[in-house]
Amino acid sequence: MEGMRSREEGERSRVVARMIADSSFSQCWFKYGLMHKCHWRWMWLIVALLVLAFYYFGVSSSMLLSGVEKDVLAVNLKDGGHSRRTAYSRSREVMEQVYHSTDIFQRSFKEMEEKFKVYVYPDGDPETYYQTPRKLTGKYSSEGYFFQNLRESRFVTNDSAAADLFFLPVSCHKMRGKGLSYEKMADIVRAYVESLIIKYPFWNRTVGADHFFVTCHDVGVRATAKVEHLVKNSIRVVCSPSYNGSFIPHKDVALPQVLQPFPLPAGGDDIHNRTVLGFWAGHRNSKVRVNLADAWQYDPILFVANNRLNRSTGDYIYQNQFYRSKFCICPAGSQVNSARIAESIHYGCVPVIMADFYDLPFNDILDWRKFSLVVREREYDNLKKILQAVTVQKYRMLHAGVRQVRRHFEWHSPPIKYDAFHMVMYELWLRRFTIRF
Repeated sequence: MEGMRSREEGERSRVVARMIADSSFSQCWFKYGLMHKCHWRWMWLIVALLVLAFYYFGVSSSMLLSGVEKDVLAVNLKDGGHSRRTAYSRSREVMEQVYHSTDIFQRSFKEMEEKFKVYVYPDGDPETYYQTPRKLTGKYSSEGYFFQNLRESRFVTNDSAAADLFFLPVSCHKMRGKGLSYEKMADIVRAYVESLIIKYPFWNRTVGADHFFVTCHDVGVRATAKVEHLVKNSIRVVCSPSYNGSFIPHKDVALPQVLQPFPLPAGGDDIHNRTVLGFWAGHRNSKVRVNLADAWQYDPILFVANNRLNRSTGDYIYQNQFYRSKFCICPAGSQVNSARIAESIHYGCVPVIMADFYDLPFNDILDWRKFSLVVREREYDNLKKILQAVTVQKYRMLHAGVRQVRRHFEWHSPPIKYDAFHMVMYELWLRRFTIRF
């Protein structure tokens, strides 16, 4: 046995020696398994290269995490009793869950940042059209933020030949604030678009398919009704994305309605503080809201109020309820647009979407099943049972997902990477080759 082992070792040594002799290592030689001292230099070089390789791959992984995963990794590293390797695996798992495809999103997002260009029409009465409100607050502030962010961004170009899309700076909210009727607003928008068609050649090339406008006011569709191709062909970025109406999911974009600034800071890794199973407080201005209030307003586990909590009394009673709740119910109102989803995400409360015809913001990018619950409106009477059936493990993943996507539902001025503005721009980027009608 020993003799056989010696012969095998000798053979291996001779094979290695022949391989080295055929290479730049030929000055080194082996003899009966003993290495010449110069070979040790090469061994040290190989070890050094291996160390550098491990360092490189470690840095590469860190660079991947420096984007949209960084916050989740930071959260998981604080989770006592778990190793850094486990925390890293968790962060990657959450990343792979909240996005339909993390790799595709990151690659395409980078390409968008480098290439996407938008031409903004310079015409129009600044009192009626392209004018950002002085205060970016209120339930229609997302519209104002987009107008301002676009001006602040590097996406705007004065070269129409380089433009991927053309922006129609029509502010329906601004017109509505002037007390104009729906009929008058529709006439103004039609006259404005027709003037652009006459003056510029861009519209006629695609019948408006590479044009878009933004509105967070629920009158936006009515105000554009008299321009047939504006509704049919152009991309509408709206806060009322109901495909029960005229919203076309593959063409139009859901604009997240966000009330900023938030009165209280974002929720953290605070699952242990969330003792209320589910929370909703609001007006009974839709069938599903009436059903919710009738079924659960006296329930000891669900906090369902028949009216909006008074924000002017107490220490932010309404906002603090988001902190205390595991799930925040987001039912459709008289219009499907609602800032409640963004509020839930900001305060770390897992949103429960109860709006059958609502096209969720960034649905092309985010997998909403991984950080929210989507419940059919007719299931209102089973809501408590549905929430109680969520396991602790699943809730932890949903909560981690909420914290992961939070940045996508925040507006900034100037805009920052991965915020609501950039996500809307990414949705537009995906639609730059939309079907021409």
